[in-house]
Amino acid sequence: MKGKKVVLRPLSLKDAPNFCRWIKDPEVTRFLSIYDQAPLNLKEEREWLRKNRQDKNNFRLAIDTIDGVHIGTVGLNRIDRLNKRAEYGIFIGDKKYWGQGYGTEAGKLMIEYGFKKMGFHRIFLQVIAYNVRGIKSYKKIGFKVEGRFREHIFRDGFWHDKIWMGVLKEELIKAKKLKK
Repeated sequence: MKGKKVVLRPLSLKDAPNFCRWIKDPEVTRFLSIYDQAPLNLKEEREWLRKNRQDKNNFRLAIDTIDGVHIGTVGLNRIDRLNKRAEYGIFIGDKKYWGQGYGTEAGKLMIEYGFKKMGFHRIFLQVIAYNVRGIKSYKKIGFKVEGRFREHIFRDGFWHDKIWMGVLKEELIKAKKLKK
């Protein structure tokens, strides 16, 4: 999948060193659910990438800039084919590309793929309330706040809310963000 700024491509074993570097950066992981997990070593990351290829419940792609720089990953996870839904997840690991629209464009491409090619009715996500930049991006894509779990996560000595957001295929069609 190709946009103006990004290309979404299959994950590769050559991506492992980037993931290991990014996951060791607390500024990156403070926005992720893997925040409190020990950093993976290169061998473990390569094994995860190998298993990812056969995983039918998750569809994950690498995010590259149009110039071929690997900057992150985006995916539709916990796929529920019966109820035609999946959980959206993204992270831009290369901080040089934060706040410039790369994640938003990658998200739009992935959501469109989920609705048009995978036949989903609903895509949802969870986000920590202090991830203001992420929430702004999700709203641009078309996600709406659906709920809030108060003081759901304890990080850095404080309690933080978790926000649930979702988008329906018909909402994007009505907003002319998605063609039938």
